[in-house]
Amino acid sequence: MKKTLLMALAFALAQQAGAAPITVRDDDGNAVTLQKPAQRIISTAPHVTESLFAAGGGERIVGTVSYSDFPEAAKRITQIGSNRQIDIERVLALKPDLIVAWLHGTSERQLESLRKLGIPVFHSEPKKLDDIADNIARLGQLMGTEKVAQPVAAGLRQKAAMLAKQYANRPPVRLFYQVWDKPLFTLNGGHIVSEVIRLCGGENVFARMKVTAPEVGIESVLQEDPEAIIGTNEKDAKAGGVAMWRRFTTMKAVRNDNLYAIDSSLLNRAGPRMIIGATALCEQIELARKHRKN
Repeated sequence: MKKTLLMALAFALAQQAGAAPITVRDDDGNAVTLQKPAQRIISTAPHVTESLFAAGGGERIVGTVSYSDFPEAAKRITQIGSNRQIDIERVLALKPDLIVAWLHGTSERQLESLRKLGIPVFHSEPKKLDDIADNIARLGQLMGTEKVAQPVAAGLRQKAAMLAKQYANRPPVRLFYQVWDKPLFTLNGGHIVSEVIRLCGGENVFARMKVTAPEVGIESVLQEDPEAIIGTNEKDAKAGGVAMWRRFTTMKAVRNDNLYAIDSSLLNRAGPRMIIGATALCEQIELARKHRKN
């Protein structure tokens, strides 16, 4: 009888422990508290969708935004708008218990309206590769999927550390990172892509710009005379995009044949696949070093 009572007490205590609120800090440093693990989640950015899947919560996502196309299962989730504007009525109809948002896209006014309705909002804004791992770990806590999330986060940290070690103290390569060609967009030094560029031993020639994703002119790029140009959103560097620079034969990047392309979804999204994009970027920058003329 005594043993039975002890077992019952232990079970009751375990239930109480399981019912304890879950609190984590988001990327703004704000506390996000749930009374129980999230079961119905809205994602407002493609990188968020990928991170939720990586953290073991893919089946709990009830709404996403446009371009949330990885993994394949993400394409079958109901869309509630774009990464710039969401349909509030559609969000409420899905009855989410957590919204994971990217503030550079989603309207802060819309998110504030949802907060006032009592829906917890976690702001995801990774600035470094390690921050992606931290996001996945914290999302795992909010969903109660730590057994999946923690090993994934640890693996990403290990791969990032290996890249940093491999390219530490390599000769710097000045480069222009081309997000889009018409109009011509790049990223400044505060963006996570620039952090990856630095990790690879590269130097973003427009790092000093104040705007996160500034539009620049062709003359500005020519004046900087980068040693390499790396463009996204293109499958073949010879078919368009960075190929626009080939006519500028005196540019160092053209003279040294350092025009490269990379899959935008691997590098411009601050999700778990960014480590693949970072590896490819480092390899392209290393190739530029090998193309140096003696």
